[in-house]
Amino acid sequence: MQKNDPIWEVILEEARQASAEEPLMADFFNTNILAQTDLNAALSFNLAQQLASSAMPAADIAGVILQALQTDDSIGRSVRLDIEAAFDRDAACDRYLTPILYFKGFQALQLQRVAHWLWLKGRKPLALFFQNQISQTFAVDIHPGAQIGSGIMIDHATGLVIGETAVVGDNVSILHSVTLGGSGCQGGNRHPKIGNGVMISAGAKILGNIDIGEGVKVGAGSLVLDPVPPHVTVVGVPAKIVGTPSEVSPALEMDQRLDTGSELGVNGE
Repeated sequence: MQKNDPIWEVILEEARQASAEEPLMADFFNTNILAQTDLNAALSFNLAQQLASSAMPAADIAGVILQALQTDDSIGRSVRLDIEAAFDRDAACDRYLTPILYFKGFQALQLQRVAHWLWLKGRKPLALFFQNQISQTFAVDIHPGAQIGSGIMIDHATGLVIGETAVVGDNVSILHSVTLGGSGCQGGNRHPKIGNGVMISAGAKILGNIDIGEGVKVGAGSLVLDPVPPHVTVVGVPAKIVGTPSEVSPALEMDQRLDTGSELGVNGE
């Protein structure tokens, strides 16, 4: 159990307030939050309830999740940064407990962190089982091999696909129906590498082993097939540079407007 955990203390107080506001859900808040010993236990319990099926009971799944959280402190740090990201960037998130209990993008991401831990431990059958269950439960398909940074906000999440060799940096915001996919049928390093502070708007498709530089804004519905330099806005099919974001890290501001400017191609052509 992590000592002096300010986020957990806030979540406990929020659960007490929510119970008072909606007595019909008092048992729900007690079971999922107030009766748990710490954030790791609460997260393990909640995620296991979501993922449980006839193939694997909730208790077994909770045990795997808790083992990952207790073994690898970096997962817990990422969890807390992801909670803060949702609270800071999502206007619909008014409490720290909201992502844990209700946001499937957050829930799917934390389960992928556990699946990635299993993948690195060589427990690939169980990691792939987690991936399959996550996909069926949340309509979010993130390969356990994908490397995901911290401070990630996945808004709505439905239809999100992230491939095996994809790398996502820190403080990235991703909306629904985004694909970070491969190009071609060959194996190896074949998925995008997303820099820090990038915002990927709804429906964008980024394909192939290409670099998306830091602070890039990808417009909704765009198809990105070529590398993108840092701190530009790209939009279109295929995507072209249309300007420069007013923010250093567009992911933090979540401004969906396009910053118009030069009509250059992605490679500056």
